[in-house]
Amino acid sequence: MVNDTTRLLGLDGLVVDRVELHPDGSPIVHLSTGSEQAQCCPQCGVRAARVKGWVFTWPRDLPVAGRTTRLRWRKRRWYCDQPGCPRTSFTEHVPQIPARARITVRLRQAAGAAVADGNRTIVQAARDLGMSWPVVAAAFTAHTAAVLPAEPEPVSVLGIDEVRRGKPRWIFDEVTASWTTIVDRWHVGFCDLVGGQGLLAQVEGRTSKAVTDWLTQRPAAWRQHVQAVAIDMCTVFKAAVREALPHATLVVDHFHVVQLANRAVTEVRRRMTVTHRGRRGRATDPEWQQRNRLTRSAARMRAEHVDRLTDTLSNLPAKIGAPVLTAWNAKEDLLDLLALARTHPNRETTARLLHRFYTRCADSDLPELHRLATTIETWWPEILAFLHTGITNAGSEGTNRVIKTVARDAYGFRNPENQRLRTRAATTRRHRRHLNPA
Repeated sequence: MVNDTTRLLGLDGLVVDRVELHPDGSPIVHLSTGSEQAQCCPQCGVRAARVKGWVFTWPRDLPVAGRTTRLRWRKRRWYCDQPGCPRTSFTEHVPQIPARARITVRLRQAAGAAVADGNRTIVQAARDLGMSWPVVAAAFTAHTAAVLPAEPEPVSVLGIDEVRRGKPRWIFDEVTASWTTIVDRWHVGFCDLVGGQGLLAQVEGRTSKAVTDWLTQRPAAWRQHVQAVAIDMCTVFKAAVREALPHATLVVDHFHVVQLANRAVTEVRRRMTVTHRGRRGRATDPEWQQRNRLTRSAARMRAEHVDRLTDTLSNLPAKIGAPVLTAWNAKEDLLDLLALARTHPNRETTARLLHRFYTRCADSDLPELHRLATTIETWWPEILAFLHTGITNAGSEGTNRVIKTVARDAYGFRNPENQRLRTRAATTRRHRRHLNPA
């Protein structure tokens, strides 16, 4: 007989007989079998007629009304009298509580969803639901296998970027008297930058072969659908994309170009200080005081701040202030060139700003600017593609931030496959509509 308490509990095939209170205040729900299907032999499927005995089990279930609920199921053990059936006896089971199970199916599913969709760690989900770490980890793996697609959907703009897995390890080589890297693990991620799928996959190893292998494993129609690929200035990714996706437009993310220019300005400032002051920069040095403004865009600063910066550098001794001011002007010329993105610039405007940047670098005697100009010249086709398309790799950089956050929350991962699965579940929550779970 189905009563209101049975409907409230919601375990199909089980009937609530009565509810008692444990001394600690938690409810004890006494259950009995209410499904005739549970009387059928799991081997031959024939309904049994003879009862062998009664057994009690205490399966764990989800909390009810915020309180831990104890289930006590009194079920029967049956004889199977079919001559050809190898099963002589069996106990009753229902879909929510399979045979030999000590955890309900919905509790296991809730544990997997808490990690994959609720952004909880396995330890946190195990503590909240009263389960062990291996059980929650297995539930998470089963949940992701059901919700994550085996193959990514076609993408038009692909982002490729690497993220370090753990810390590198070094060993001192006594022969060469230098430190050598013995462990330096990397993961390369593939992201959908415009379709919203998030992280498509990760491969271990920052090599051209690892990237090429993953791309060539995709169907030919999937590869043909990719129109552009955004990367940082990494020759490994460039070679892999040219081999696996020769038709795609290769775009360099402008963030790394700006980062490279700011690094050149910082190197010039530090070298001038060490060369002419004979020490590292101090808080009393005017060029050190302007270090943050030197790496900011003049277009985003107030006019008085720009004037203070240029006046400070002009008032310094010429052997210190002039090179730093030249490097800063070269960096601003490059930023003016990158600002043409998404404005549909014509060839004359682009050529004029590029020539101004090259001329300033060539007229200086600063090796940092010469190196910067050489890098820009090497990657100019990919930078020009950014000016025409405006595509950035910001989605991959944001994904890397989530990957690092997941690794910190878990206090690191020993299993790289588990780490890739956890990060993919965390970075695809928006696409699966679980960004803000209740």
